[in-house]
Amino acid sequence: MPNEGVWESFFDPDLILRKLRLNDACTDVVEFGCGYGTFTFAAAKIATGTVYALDIEKPMLDMVSHKSEQVNLTNIEVLERDFVADGTGRADGSADYVMLFNILHTDDPITMLREARRILRPGGRAGVIHWNYDPLTPRGPPMAIRPRPDDCKQWAEQAGFQVSPVVDLPPYHYGFILSRPS
Repeated sequence: MPNEGVWESFFDPDLILRKLRLNDACTDVVEFGCGYGTFTFAAAKIATGTVYALDIEKPMLDMVSHKSEQVNLTNIEVLERDFVADGTGRADGSADYVMLFNILHTDDPITMLREARRILRPGGRAGVIHWNYDPLTPRGPPMAIRPRPDDCKQWAEQAGFQVSPVVDLPPYHYGFILSRPS
């Protein structure tokens, strides 16, 4: 990860979350890989319940926890979790919204998407963003493992989601809104 200031310059979290339909009707939100909390804090200001910020790196979680105390956001719960290997630890149907941001370049994205679907309530949504398939982006996974929009769409459909058309998130990202059928 680049330093936090550089990382945050790549995103407009409020705009991205609005475009991906996170709104105040969403109560509990689960974020797969919170990193610096770039999207965690924006989601916590929108969601009416708890934002569960999952990450495998304890230093990132400590930083998110400390920052949430500083800005008095009391609806963030940080959880150290290897969700790729062990799942989220959340109950079936326990979330209204799941954030899968810049993370589907793992070895097994379909399993991660199935876990997201499992924890979503019927009618719940997941937001997906990823780096454009363009070697000129200032960051992102190597092109050999960077998913194209069609890859993400196909994986999500295989995991049982209904998939929106591609959402353009300039300058460096694209996204989708995934829906768990009722």
